[in-house]
Amino acid sequence: MVSSGGGLGESPSVEPQKYAQEPEHRTGLTQCLLEKQRTAVEREKVVSSLLDMGFSDVHVNELLSIQPGTHPQQLLDIISELILLGLNPEPVCVALKKSPQLLKLPVMHMKKRSSYLRKLGLGEGKLKRVLYCCPEIFTMRQRDIESIVGVLKEKCLFTVKQVTEILHRCPCVLREDPGELEYKFQYAYFRMGIKHVDVVKTDFLQYSMTKTKERHVFLERLGRYQTPDKKGQTLVPNPLLKDILRVSEAEFLAKTACSSAEEFGVFKELLAREEEESEGRMADAGSPEEAGP
Repeated sequence: MVSSGGGLGESPSVEPQKYAQEPEHRTGLTQCLLEKQRTAVEREKVVSSLLDMGFSDVHVNELLSIQPGTHPQQLLDIISELILLGLNPEPVCVALKKSPQLLKLPVMHMKKRSSYLRKLGLGEGKLKRVLYCCPEIFTMRQRDIESIVGVLKEKCLFTVKQVTEILHRCPCVLREDPGELEYKFQYAYFRMGIKHVDVVKTDFLQYSMTKTKERHVFLERLGRYQTPDKKGQTLVPNPLLKDILRVSEAEFLAKTACSSAEEFGVFKELLAREEEESEGRMADAGSPEEAGP
């Protein structure tokens, strides 16, 4: 009768099960502690390596806090690639704070992209400006970069050295549509008479087509700018490109165009309307209804 009561009969089957789980619990806890200890050791090694590279304590703390979940070794590998490309600690910090997604890139991808950028001539410190203006140069698709480089070399006929200079001085071209970039160069070369070397030297390709057209055509209609003939000659002395594009609108009107803001405002509205009508005619001409049999 006592054994069927359950009090003494259940005890042997419950207690051993409880104690049987404890070694597993202790093992899991030990593994967790070992993992934390290992991470702490790796973190200390990374901190030491960063300090050896020339990063200050402030830099190191900033880098470690950009993506808290990033493995310390991953952080070190990405930073090492940037340092090998010729960047100093300060630009590295700026780039990673601006684009923390760089820390998520596979190290092999980073190495391959670094190798490609060196082939383009963007190592040895030239990457600082590129990364500041276009940090996505490491995350954008390889074929998109190659497409832009191809347009500059094959369509615009810039030399390899000139392409490197353009990418260094005007990294924003990497965001351009290849067709629009080619048109921008053709406008500079054929409409404005600007030679390859001056396109590079004046950073022409960084300016928007809208701004360039507005100021250039305005000067043309005022009789202050002429497309050079085949010998590169004009009947009027064309103003320097820097006095057309690099200056503020107020300075452009006062010193280059010698015109008023009101007159320029009316002109911009008229030009925008002309462009819209021209695009409309082109669209109509290309439609199946207009194409004919």
